[in-house]
Amino acid sequence: MVKIVDFLHRKDGYSHDEFVERWRGEHGELAQELPGLQYYSTSVPTDPEKAAYDGVLELGFEDMEALGAAFESEVGQEVQADAAEFIDVDAGPRMIVEEHVHVDKE
Repeated sequence: MVKIVDFLHRKDGYSHDEFVERWRGEHGELAQELPGLQYYSTSVPTDPEKAAYDGVLELGFEDMEALGAAFESEVGQEVQADAAEFIDVDAGPRMIVEEHVHVDKE
């Protein structure tokens, strides 16, 4: 699996709680519709006042081709436009990684 891992900063004008509500609510529902999406995880800091980021996003796809196709799709364009309304998309680091699971006891 290939994953996008983003460390997110909210845009000015949003409190941390407002950011999380929008990210996990309306935006999350839209993002779940990305074609080829196999994994979707959002994580927020336990102490946002002391955290460098407002959240961590992980999106998983079968391969780089599926990842590219997802964001080139109509839904992918909508997801990116929506994210730009409340996420400072250039503020946090992004990595595209190949996942290797060592333990999964779920």
